[in-house]
Amino acid sequence: MCGIFGVFAKSGPVSQELVAQAQKSLAHRGPDAAGTVIIDGGSADAYQIGFAHTRLSIIDLSPLGHQPMQDPATGNWIVFNGEIYNFRELRRELIETGAEFRSESDTAVILAAYRVWGEECLLRLRGMFAFALWDAQRKRLLLARDPMGIKPLYYHRSARNFLFASEVRTLLQTELVPRKLDATGALSYLAFGSVCEPWTIVEGIRAVPPGHVLTWEPGSLSIR
Repeated sequence: MCGIFGVFAKSGPVSQELVAQAQKSLAHRGPDAAGTVIIDGGSADAYQIGFAHTRLSIIDLSPLGHQPMQDPATGNWIVFNGEIYNFRELRRELIETGAEFRSESDTAVILAAYRVWGEECLLRLRGMFAFALWDAQRKRLLLARDPMGIKPLYYHRSARNFLFASEVRTLLQTELVPRKLDATGALSYLAFGSVCEPWTIVEGIRAVPPGHVLTWEPGSLSIR
């Protein structure tokens, strides 16, 4: 189990303190390592993206498995929670295409797979996962969740920010999400004893549905 968090600020800088606090709120999900990064959209863009990760080390226990992780070939960034069961097979296939790896982790395999196959790489992944990938060239953020929905992934969007995290309370502690009860979520809880996804108990926070990819670009959101 790991913890992931991210914030996309449409204008103005991302607060390093906000990202660090979000990371601390996820420390119980990953006691072995932690990392943050602030990504600039570019000289012509005003936006920034902040990623945070807390790691429970399972595969590649070395610092080379540290996250957030960047693909040196593309500049893409990823924060990943889960395990890709067939990553060794995918790694061998990617090496045959000319891909090189510094890390033995399945995280590095996801980055390389996206570089070679694009979003179609999601059809090749076998495992339990929730991850966010920043496509540096296309200037877009992808959130993906495994088909069974084993790993959690929540998001919130407003006029100024787009946020995601492994836990609802991490989004709340940023103080960027209004603390309002969601009527549909509350009715779901009273009827079934739990909240049916994609709703949550908090208005404005939704779960990425199992087996879906969410694509976020400034002013545009799509889920498929």
